[in-house]
Amino acid sequence: MVFVVAAAISGSSCHRSAPGTAKRYPFTGRIVSLDGGAQTAIIDGDAIPGFMEAMAMPYKIKPAAAMSHLLPGDTISAEVVVVQPSNSDAPPDYWLENIKVTSHKKDGSPAAANSLHMPEPGEPVPDFSFTNQSGRRISLSQYRGKILFVTFIYTRCPFPDFCPRVSSNFAEIYKQIGSSTTLADAHLLSISFDPQRDTPQVLRDYGYSVAHTHDSALFRRWEFAAPKASDLPKLEDFFALTVQPDGGMITHNLSTALIGRDGKIVQWYHGSDWQPSDLLNVAANLPKS
Repeated sequence: MVFVVAAAISGSSCHRSAPGTAKRYPFTGRIVSLDGGAQTAIIDGDAIPGFMEAMAMPYKIKPAAAMSHLLPGDTISAEVVVVQPSNSDAPPDYWLENIKVTSHKKDGSPAAANSLHMPEPGEPVPDFSFTNQSGRRISLSQYRGKILFVTFIYTRCPFPDFCPRVSSNFAEIYKQIGSSTTLADAHLLSISFDPQRDTPQVLRDYGYSVAHTHDSALFRRWEFAAPKASDLPKLEDFFALTVQPDGGMITHNLSTALIGRDGKIVQWYHGSDWQPSDLLNVAANLPKS
């Protein structure tokens, strides 16, 4: 089960330790994917009694050199290190240490067959289609010739470090492209993976809320859309989304992509550890089509 990392750790059943104090917990799990640049791994972790339920989520790996010994599908043991910040409103810092590979994946094994597809730079994006906040059918092919910022949300997400955070980041990107001649052709698309509840009207209201405006001109540059439920599995597979209904809510990971004017992946980000400037700087240096 994939969950918001900060919320999962902050809301776990363990007692919060004093600020700056590191607590360690024994950990076992299976590696889903690796990101060498960010020195992180998405790991399907087993339950840690008294601390955390079984769930898959990203972890920083320390030391960074340990990444070279890991492969998707590997089963590992390690220690989760959790440090509470001095600011009680901030999420805890956490990472994995003392990682040992207890078994490697075998070719043809379920772990290998079910490993997440990770969008790669230069990879063409399939022509997925959606219904937007105005009830109009749209498809990714119509944005060819534009720079497209894409992220995934659901409007009921209650965790501040997940959908609200990426939507806030997109609101900042929206503000900045409005005054940028270099990014005059840029467009934003927030895609819901909760099509049953995120109807066009719900998405419209959500858009106004996160953009802090009631001007319908918002939707000329930033659209909010949802796929058909039957199309969701293919969308999840391409963008490395993991979505799981959980007691009326949805546990999920995060996926944000920058798509070039040629309809191909420029950069893909998992998690929320990116800033609007990261995407804007890359987009501003893309060649004109």
